[in-house]
Amino acid sequence: MSNRSDIPPDTLSVELTEDGVVVEYLDGRRVYYYGVPETVEGSVRTPPGKDTHVLVTDRSETTGILVYVNDLRTHDDILEETGVGRVILDDGDDDELFPGITVRDEQMRVVVDVDFDVADGRIFVFEEDELGERSYEVVPETD
Repeated sequence: MSNRSDIPPDTLSVELTEDGVVVEYLDGRRVYYYGVPETVEGSVRTPPGKDTHVLVTDRSETTGILVYVNDLRTHDDILEETGVGRVILDDGDDDELFPGITVRDEQMRVVVDVDFDVADGRIFVFEEDELGERSYEVVPETD
């Protein structure tokens, strides 16, 4: 049983670069998600067991909100100090992270669905483990 809980996110500084995405935590530390995010339409489904982070920027693309999905390793106090949020889901559960952005757990996979009629800003999904990391930008589906 985990003693980890849902943590509401704070607004963080974001920098979109040619080589990736930089997020500055409230405590001044910076995390760099390497690589140009792959563009995917409508939703992302991660492989099982990956650490999944969802970043939603505002229209200026200079600030955003970052949420870890099903992270059980980071202590609540650390997340609160950094401004990163967390949501914990059981298998089959879903949660609306932000208007138009829903995450759900499907057998240790995280699915991020975006309704672009409601969602605002840019939506990035980062998945990582000890073997590597991948990044995605979720965009509206084209007809």
